[in-house]
Amino acid sequence: MNKPTSLIMNRTRAPRFAARTSGITGSAIDSSIAVLQRRRQPTISFAMGCPAADAIPSAAIAELAAEILGDPSAAALNYGPTEGEAELRRGLLNLLAKLGQPVAEDRLMITAGGTQGLDLTAKLFIDPGDLVIAEDPSYTNGVAIITGYQGRILRCQMDDAGMQVERLPALIAAAGRHPKVVYVIPNSQNPVGTTLSLARRRMLLEMAERYEFLILEDDPYGFLYFHRPPPESLLSLDRGRGRVIAVHTFSKIMAPGLRVGWVLASPPVIERMIAAKQGLDTCANPLAQRIVSGFLAAGGMARHLTNLRAAYRLRCEAMLAALSACFAGLPGARWTSPDGGFFIWVELPEGLSTDALFRLALEEGVAFIPGSAFLAPDGPRNAMRLCFATCAPAEIAEGVGRLRRAVQRLIDNDGTAP
Repeated sequence: MNKPTSLIMNRTRAPRFAARTSGITGSAIDSSIAVLQRRRQPTISFAMGCPAADAIPSAAIAELAAEILGDPSAAALNYGPTEGEAELRRGLLNLLAKLGQPVAEDRLMITAGGTQGLDLTAKLFIDPGDLVIAEDPSYTNGVAIITGYQGRILRCQMDDAGMQVERLPALIAAAGRHPKVVYVIPNSQNPVGTTLSLARRRMLLEMAERYEFLILEDDPYGFLYFHRPPPESLLSLDRGRGRVIAVHTFSKIMAPGLRVGWVLASPPVIERMIAAKQGLDTCANPLAQRIVSGFLAAGGMARHLTNLRAAYRLRCEAMLAALSACFAGLPGARWTSPDGGFFIWVELPEGLSTDALFRLALEEGVAFIPGSAFLAPDGPRNAMRLCFATCAPAEIAEGVGRLRRAVQRLIDNDGTAP
């Protein structure tokens, strides 16, 4: 007689995971996608850092895909070189040169989105227990990748000019050892929206030399400035000394679903990354790479970026105006004023928890990411990240109004969700 399935399941042994899995935390940001898809009620989302639907060149992508798939050799559906499709590499190098960022061919590698660039860097450089300094707050997925490789995160505070690099000597002295890596998002930082000043970029490079650490420059938003380009990149300022690995992506400037990004680093690092990627996924999606390559070859990227900057600036201004209209009368509430990118960082009065606010906001039909996803575990709990890029200005105004109603409900319940 067969035993009931429930009895068999109760006797199943717990998996013996590797010790490093204790650092694999997942992502509150990515989890929000599933939460919102399960909801039946219409929800205005300020949660995921997604491009606006009308900012994705869907028609051009569809046309390019049809043309590429019409090739009888079906080359785009086969394996490709690990370092990236030759046409995409040439097109990207040409684009960077036109934007004043020339790079040698042996310093470039194509990845499956920017996230893979972060993961490959952590895989190559972070040993269990290594000290990694990151901004506070910082991109939760980047931090999760580092802790997934058993790196120990030490936080450095920020202000309107980005990471307070001048604090690093005291932090390093208190830690009693040098960091292996400093992880920084220099342009339109996620989640705060600030940009690292040129003076601090130079100071960070000097400290990298003094303390012998690597700088991981995570730059998804550098092309999405509103008024003037950001300061020269850390990679460029390093002048080929090999102290910087720069990670970039087409997800924010073209389409995240293509999952195409790139890494710029010294030739020895690129060589090791190619070897590591060959044991991971062999190559980034060749079809997606050829679509990006075709888009670059058509010469539309410069115009596309100009349009994105204008559109996102208007959306950012709409959210700032809505916050001023709805939250200005709330004592202690404040928010950042980004110079580019996707995000505004909002701090509510002390004592209010955005973790508790999250469910109330969903009930009001608006979503955001609580600040706890980006801050140190012992950090404050009164902040939240709002993405202005996804919604049209009218929808932003409505969503901020809903958010203010949710905050008032939280206040009326003595700062806790009912």
